[in-house]
Amino acid sequence: MSHRRLIHILLIASLSLLFVAGRTLAGEWATIKGQFVYDGDPPKPKTVTPTKDVDFCGKQQIPDDRLVVNQENQGIANIILYVNKKPGKISPNYAASGNQEVAIDNMACRFEPHIQLMRTSQSLIVGNKDAIGHNTNFAAIANALPNQIIPALGQYVAHLPEPEPRPVKVDCNIHPWMTAYLVVKDHPYIAKTDADGKFEMRDLPCGEKLDLRIWHESSGWVRKVISDNVKFGRKGIKLTMQSDVDLGTVKVDPKSFD
Repeated sequence: MSHRRLIHILLIASLSLLFVAGRTLAGEWATIKGQFVYDGDPPKPKTVTPTKDVDFCGKQQIPDDRLVVNQENQGIANIILYVNKKPGKISPNYAASGNQEVAIDNMACRFEPHIQLMRTSQSLIVGNKDAIGHNTNFAAIANALPNQIIPALGQYVAHLPEPEPRPVKVDCNIHPWMTAYLVVKDHPYIAKTDADGKFEMRDLPCGEKLDLRIWHESSGWVRKVISDNVKFGRKGIKLTMQSDVDLGTVKVDPKSFD
């Protein structure tokens, strides 16, 4: 066999191995996505009338974030989805973001964002972008967090080393209409629906049994749904990913939010 012929054979073999390895790697992870919509006429957006620091907060346009429904496509924002227990495998695609900072701000007499997602390996920057004082009180179960006054334009860094079993309510005791939720897990498989009611959770491990919890602050566990693609249980969906899953359009009964 000629030297050139041998090199040609080895090159083909190497490319074949790379193709098989790439295909195997792709088959280890899968994505789940979908859209949650309000199954009825969407409620009109509401605003909040402040009762404290009216000279400052009364000048703000403060939305009522408890139930946000898109007026055009009926998508429900801020539905929270998370894998309940840490899977045995975590995609390496999440390694780079594992130590990044995330933030929740007191801003314009509301919390921004209304729903914040974080991992136990990340730091939480609790800030105040307003010209008045606020406090940020976390109703955490597994973590001890300070309930302290944050002066105008101040901030502090919080660490939450333990996963929280449920979304943590966040309040400002000075301004009682201000609420938000913090989701803390020891893995990256957490998501929330956007302004169109859509979500996407990438790189879930294939072959593992996963308990996907689905929660909204106005309904608790999202249960009263119509879905053609998957069966919902009392707290969400139990599934074993073998490939990408599209929940399609999931219709949520308006009575869920009564």
